[in-house]
Amino acid sequence: MSTADLPGAGSRGMTWLQQLALAVGVIYTLIGVIGFFITGFGDFFGNMNGSSMSHDDTLLGFMINPAHNVVHILIGVVGIALSRTLKGARAYGLLLLVGYGAAFVYGLFAIDQEWDFLNLNWADNILHVVTAVVGAIIAFGPVKTVTVERGRDTSLR
Repeated sequence: MSTADLPGAGSRGMTWLQQLALAVGVIYTLIGVIGFFITGFGDFFGNMNGSSMSHDDTLLGFMINPAHNVVHILIGVVGIALSRTLKGARAYGLLLLVGYGAAFVYGLFAIDQEWDFLNLNWADNILHVVTAVVGAIIAFGPVKTVTVERGRDTSLR
């Protein structure tokens, strides 16, 4: 029996948590790449709140700058890489939970400030909370275990 035949496993033998981690990783990677088509590579940490050169660029209502794009690409690539195993996906979920929880707290103080190097707005902050919740789901979501002829199969853990 392959892992693709196990309950709770979807395409390519991945659990739903791994698939969710992969999806989040792909989405963040694409958003980061697309963001560079909007912002370019100049004034890497600029924001629209008073720096000498500012980025008032938005992507789907979210303010971005080149540094923000790099963060999205890094988070996406890590998600894609860690989605290969359930342990990796759970670690990625914890990274999202802690990282985006911290980004939310940062955003509470940084929005509309000249020192906001990630160029955040309230849409970004709401997305940070949603991403942290998705991270918690990936980190702590249940996965079915199965009993096979050899006994309980824990290979998905």
